[in-house]
Amino acid sequence: QLQLAESGGGLVQAGGSLRLSCAASGFTLDYYAIGWFRQVPGKEREGVSCISSSGDITDYADSVKGRFTISRDNARNTVYLQMNSLQPGDTAVYYCADEKYYCSAYYSGYGMDYWGKGTLVTVVT
Repeated sequence: QLQLAESGGGLVQAGGSLRLSCAASGFTLDYYAIGWFRQVPGKEREGVSCISSSGDITDYADSVKGRFTISRDNARNTVYLQMNSLQPGDTAVYYCADEKYYCSAYYSGYGMDYWGKGTLVTVVT
C-alpha cells in the first residue's frame, strides 16, 4: 500500500523547534518532490515548503523563510521539515504530499499524488 506518514508534531512553546518527518512506504521517494502543507480549521490549506526529487530545488512560503528548512534523505525514504523559532501562527495540522520530480502542483495544492494524514503542531506562548 502506497502511503505517506507524517510524524514529529506536538506542543511547543513559542521560540521552540520541532522536526517533522514524512516517511514513504510502498514506494520510493527517489523520483518524487515532496511538499509540506498546513491547515487550520476553517482556513484554506497553505503550502509551506517543497523540495524536488533530487533535493537541489527548495521553496518556502514567505511566512516561514529563514525559520523552516526542508531536507530529504532518500536512503531513509524520508523528507524532513525543521521548524525553528516557532510562533503561535504556525499552529496547524501539517501534511506532506508528493508529486513527480519537481514542485509544480505544490503551488496550487491540487494534483498532488498522495497525502499523509497529518500531524498536529501547537505553538503556545
